[in-house]
Amino acid sequence: MKSHRNVSSSQEALAERNLFTALALLRNADECRAFFRDLCTPAEIQAMADRWAVVDWLMRGVPYREINRLTGVSVTTISRVARCLAAGNGGYSLILRRAKGPRRADPGRRVEAARHG
Repeated sequence: MKSHRNVSSSQEALAERNLFTALALLRNADECRAFFRDLCTPAEIQAMADRWAVVDWLMRGVPYREINRLTGVSVTTISRVARCLAAGNGGYSLILRRAKGPRRADPGRRVEAARHG
C-alpha cells in the first residue's frame, strides 16, 4: 500500500479495510463497474482486467508467450499473476471456484478472457 506522510499504518490499514468493506456491498457486475469507474483511472481498471484475463489461461497451463500473443498482456504481468496463483493470498482461486460453482444471480453470465487488439 502507498505510504502517506501524515497517516499512521493503523490509519492506512483502516482505510484499506473500509475500501474492502465497501466492495463487499456491491451486488452485481453493473454496480462493480460503476464503482470502479468512479474509483479508478481507466489505466488502473485495464491493469486489473489484464491480470484477470490471464488467470484462466494460466490455469489451463498455456505458456506465458502464448498467453501474451492471445491477450496482449505483458509477460511480466502474466508472471506476476502466476506467482499470485501459486503463492498469493488465494483471491484468484476463491473467485475461480465461485465463478465455476452454482450461480446465485445472473445465471447467463460467464467469465470471459479479454483479447487486446
